[in-house]
Amino acid sequence: MTQTRSWNGKDLRDMFAAGSNWLEKSVDEVNAINVFPVPDGDTGTNMLMTMRSVIEEADRASDTAVAVMAKAMAHGALLGARGNSGVILSQIFRGLAKGFDDKSDFNGSDWAKAMGQAAKTAREGMSNPVEGTILTVIKDAATVAQKCADKEPQDLIAIIEEMVKEAKESVARTPDLLPVLMEAGVVDAGGQGLYILLDGALRFLKGELEDLQLKRPQMVSANISAAKSISLVSSDEEVAYGYCTNFLLEGDNLDPEKIRHKLDGRGQSLVVAGDETAVRVHIHSFDPGSILAYATSLGTLHQIQIQNMDDQHVGFKEMRRQKALPTDIAVIAVAFGEGMIKVYESLGAIVVKGGQTMNPSVKEILESVEAVDSHKVLLLPNNKNIILTATQIKELTSKEIEVIPSRTLPQGITALLNFNFESTMAENVQSICEAIKSVKTVEVTTAARSTQIHGLKIKQGQAIGIIDDTDLVAAGDDVTTVLLESLKIAGIEAVELVTLYYGADLQAEQAEDVVKSLRDKYPGKQIELVSGGQPHYYYIVSLE
Repeated sequence: MTQTRSWNGKDLRDMFAAGSNWLEKSVDEVNAINVFPVPDGDTGTNMLMTMRSVIEEADRASDTAVAVMAKAMAHGALLGARGNSGVILSQIFRGLAKGFDDKSDFNGSDWAKAMGQAAKTAREGMSNPVEGTILTVIKDAATVAQKCADKEPQDLIAIIEEMVKEAKESVARTPDLLPVLMEAGVVDAGGQGLYILLDGALRFLKGELEDLQLKRPQMVSANISAAKSISLVSSDEEVAYGYCTNFLLEGDNLDPEKIRHKLDGRGQSLVVAGDETAVRVHIHSFDPGSILAYATSLGTLHQIQIQNMDDQHVGFKEMRRQKALPTDIAVIAVAFGEGMIKVYESLGAIVVKGGQTMNPSVKEILESVEAVDSHKVLLLPNNKNIILTATQIKELTSKEIEVIPSRTLPQGITALLNFNFESTMAENVQSICEAIKSVKTVEVTTAARSTQIHGLKIKQGQAIGIIDDTDLVAAGDDVTTVLLESLKIAGIEAVELVTLYYGADLQAEQAEDVVKSLRDKYPGKQIELVSGGQPHYYYIVSLE
């Protein structure tokens, strides 16, 4: 029987509140399918925390019109977004709000169109969208929703049933699209979380309240043939382009999405943000002239900055020794571990506590940004899962924000050491981005589960070594052995300075013995030991 009733903003809030509660039951399971078996596999946690912010903001909305409610939910998602999965989820809600714009209630057809907009907005928000992720799942589900709506435009429940079914199948297919998932034998965690969220919303609409209370979500298994083999290809690292080009474009009827599409492929580190009257553009390109020529055809350019990315820079410590004048640029860094935090603070950074296992929200970072006196702020995420969160700050403050794409704590420290008090924001961004490329990071932690990565078989509880937060290179029962093997693979013989930050689970004497062994084995190296106090990670090592 076709469901013909209409639904309002309160219904939208309630169904996603139920979905959020359903997701909460599976947080540990979603966290556990992180490709790397590290303790900071927290996709489920990040999505749940983002959803809690969504519902909190929705509860404050006094108007039950779906347009008003969806806008409030999108705002809550943006403020509460944590990690890559949370930021992408916030983009989904942003698109949903666009799709429901000006509507007081909605039916199945309205829902399908809004979900199509959600999938489109989420994908457009990524500079390099990857298939086999949550982006693929929302796209596949939205496509099926629209096909179903073409046949039954009024039946919201039937449309979401087909959508959830497709989301489940899409999650199972993610390893076919992303080789690293195939080898690890897992599905995409973000896609899994999205499927559970939608499944919980559907169960609420169908009145399955007892199931929501007493049962648990069913996890999707990877649809992988035992005979199937995959040859993994490493992704190329981003190449530094010659000129860092920044400008403000003012005009009439500007289209930021069209501008982003036009400039995509002409350089890297592309950021396009703004509205119909003003658009801010940042890009690294060998040919800034063509970029400016295109922009001038659209409107008037202001605040043009073009910097050669090979320009020399001066280190932070040297500037402090020279007693440089105080800067008008504040640096806010995300860090964890008592010793690590002290290092960052000693180098002049304002620290937002967080990192592995505890990604800070957009709101937490924004509060630190607004608290500083400086109008210009450099953000150091120091974690690949926080970079997207940090980039959301630009749209929420009138201050000038630049996000340094630091993926590890050692990269963040190098960024501070290369900060120049007397340079402009743009000059600092260029020099720092160049400097952090020279840093290699080795991390030694404990495997949270048994798995296989790049042919390396890992047992739960073993020590594992990771290089630059991307390559799992060693595993074993002895922490020191894994550390030494990882350092060798990282190229310790070719570097000059090695700094070991030992964690809260190690005694100083243990770390000192390791450093003595390293000095004996590599007598020409400068090897330093610092108490990082970080949880979960035995060692975080910087190689320069």
